[in-house]
Amino acid sequence: MDDLELKENSPQGQDGALGVEESCKELTRYLEDILRDAPHARLEAERLAEPCRELGAALESFRAMAEELADYSVQLSKGCLDAEQPQRDSCLYVGLKNLHGNLKQLVNQAGQVAAGDYSQQVSQLGTLSDAFNAMTRQLDDRRAQLRAEVRRAQNRADIIESYTEMLVDLLGQREEWMLVVDEETREIVYCNKRHQDNGQGGDHCETCKHRLPIQSKILEWERTERYKIWELEEHNRGGCYRIISFPIEWQNRASCIHIVMDVTSEKMNARHLNTQAYHDLETGIRNGQFLEEFMAQTFRQKQDVTLCYLDLEGVDDINNTYGDKVGDAYIQNFVEIVRKNFRSGDTFARLKDDKFCLALSGNVKHLIERKMAEILAIFQRDDDRIFCHRCNFKYSIIEVVGEENTSTLEELLSGAEAAIRRKKRTRSSSLDFVDW
Repeated sequence: MDDLELKENSPQGQDGALGVEESCKELTRYLEDILRDAPHARLEAERLAEPCRELGAALESFRAMAEELADYSVQLSKGCLDAEQPQRDSCLYVGLKNLHGNLKQLVNQAGQVAAGDYSQQVSQLGTLSDAFNAMTRQLDDRRAQLRAEVRRAQNRADIIESYTEMLVDLLGQREEWMLVVDEETREIVYCNKRHQDNGQGGDHCETCKHRLPIQSKILEWERTERYKIWELEEHNRGGCYRIISFPIEWQNRASCIHIVMDVTSEKMNARHLNTQAYHDLETGIRNGQFLEEFMAQTFRQKQDVTLCYLDLEGVDDINNTYGDKVGDAYIQNFVEIVRKNFRSGDTFARLKDDKFCLALSGNVKHLIERKMAEILAIFQRDDDRIFCHRCNFKYSIIEVVGEENTSTLEELLSGAEAAIRRKKRTRSSSLDFVDW
């Protein structure tokens, strides 16, 4: 005002323009309106005093900038990161532009994290960077823990599955029954005696020739323990069964598995274990009387059985040449080799001095033939060094189908002995002796 030589309280001009003082007040109000609500701030620049109009034009440019800045900041606050950045070079935009760029980078990195890349790290956002980086580290640690848990769970599932498959495969080849019973419906959903549909189907138990006499009692069993071994007796036929029961998940069904073993002969063996009447005193194995009673019960129950009649050669010659002690050692050696190659539950009996018989449940001729070849090889391994004699034996195998058999034990053994005599006639053999 001094430079323009205007009085402070110059009156309003003749063209209706405001005086300098009033113009300054108007500009002050306009600046306050801009700072308070830029979009609605208004200024009539033509009414300003001539010296103030340049300042008014500058404030109008500032108002446009402030309006753009306010709109830009509002869009950023709402997360509209696709908004165009202002093209002005004013320092007022620097912070928001940097924030805009950092937020877009943050969104991109968050997308990478969502896709599973937990190596993403954020900087230049202060505490937000620290929080984001801490989150990615925790997610990475949690992922590693989950992966480890998944591996452990998968390993457990694989072990359980392989164990179940192995159990089914093993029991499918044995004489034991394996019944899988649905815990809710009490329905037999699997039986290893049923082979046509891999043990499954609902009607097999009614027609199966291997049907268990105690089946109804098994279905009534209430599970009170996780694992139980128990026994049941079937009084009509005098049978005794040992049952192993435990829960299992079978084809996504809560079930219970029962492994049933016929221990009738085992019980009978236990009753007569210390009875000399049923044992051969020289070898410790069963004798002919035990075999007769055992086979009588087997025939009554119409069970399948395989008999192997064994004729040990050279006993008389050894006794005559080297004495009874050497002959007894020869017999005992043969007995021990046979016993080691068969199960303790199989029946092995001595009928005469050099005549023996094996009785195995089921029709297992192929198994006995393979075992006999192994036994003969072991028996003859050190025969010259030990007995100065060629160790040898002959055998005859008879498969008995329980449902069809009408022969007695004596008739079966007579037939086996006749078969061995025929073998001896067709293939002559001699025993070679050397001096001790």
